[in-house]
Amino acid sequence: MVGYAFMGAMHSHAWRTAPRFFDLPMRPELAVLAGRNKSAVEAAAEKMGWRDTETDWRALVERDDVDLIDICTPGDAHAEIAIAALAAGKHVLCEKPLANTVEEAHRMAAAAEAAEASGVFAMCGFSYRRTPALTLARSLVEQGRIGTIRHIRAQYLQDWLSNENAPLTWRLDKSRSGSGSLGDIGAHSIDAAQYVSGQRIVSVSGHLQTFVHERPIGGTLVGLGGAGASDAGKGPVTVDDAAVFTTRFEGGALGVFEATRFALGRKNSMRLELNGSLGSLAFDFENMNSLEFYDGTEPPETAGFRTINVTEPEHPYTGNWWPSGHGLGYEHGFTHQVVDLVNAVSASRTPSPSFAEALQVQTILHAVEQSAGAESLWQHL
Repeated sequence: MVGYAFMGAMHSHAWRTAPRFFDLPMRPELAVLAGRNKSAVEAAAEKMGWRDTETDWRALVERDDVDLIDICTPGDAHAEIAIAALAAGKHVLCEKPLANTVEEAHRMAAAAEAAEASGVFAMCGFSYRRTPALTLARSLVEQGRIGTIRHIRAQYLQDWLSNENAPLTWRLDKSRSGSGSLGDIGAHSIDAAQYVSGQRIVSVSGHLQTFVHERPIGGTLVGLGGAGASDAGKGPVTVDDAAVFTTRFEGGALGVFEATRFALGRKNSMRLELNGSLGSLAFDFENMNSLEFYDGTEPPETAGFRTINVTEPEHPYTGNWWPSGHGLGYEHGFTHQVVDLVNAVSASRTPSPSFAEALQVQTILHAVEQSAGAESLWQHL
């Protein structure tokens, strides 16, 4: 694995945990962790259960004891690492969004397609689709329980940048992150909306806004945010703070999306609602073990949203965990991601979301940016 911060810790937990709760055809071994700071990466490896360390990711590509490379770096390094790994015959798991630009994403998808001819596979880490409630929502849509989809409403609301004094991090630097709330969290909403609905976005109209244009260069990080140092200079914020965009889906549904890290009081409210001709589904990750379902075929005197507690052994993934009613957490989606990837690689099957699917999401992100730069004119994909 390359990278050992927030996502590195989460992925490490997933690789350690997956074979202890799921019967996998191959058992992951945490062979080597890479990071530029020797002492920091050694400490992280000791804490997170990695056998060895490297200070240059290129060493992972050359090592015979590495079969898969997990990329948990900022977006500016994704393309170079993934393409080199695939060329060397290593399977790849890459965090989302796939790349910082559409051009990079195209090259990564082409490399993944070429590697598949040799039985080498790549997957992009859109982990939210593996939340049991969202996987169940997709199943209900496939069963026709909500009929023809008319509206798809997606919000991803966080508040960790609401403090104007929060320090300038790599997530606020376009050269490293590619975009702000749009790519960081809006990409998850795009993937989830398309995954649950089974429909692809075909056109977009968007607007991006930055509320705080400068932030302290130094300070104390707390979670993703924190407090800037009082004596620190300031640097420019070069990404969006909030993104809003409307979409048209191939099946005729109208979509409304919002992504922001300035929604004070909303910590990780990743919401999705679908309204169809026969019913509706609604989900909020801050209540991640529940799915709201409205069955429009019921008599009016008894019709209403019902809350499904998605913890039964019949529900996706949950039978491998705890008794009914004992909920899962944020980390479980990453464990399910590992399970699905290992099963796909073992069966010589393209994992999902593939790099081709992630490229399609990247194309949508780019179209939103293009629209925002052209007074929200519709962009057709």
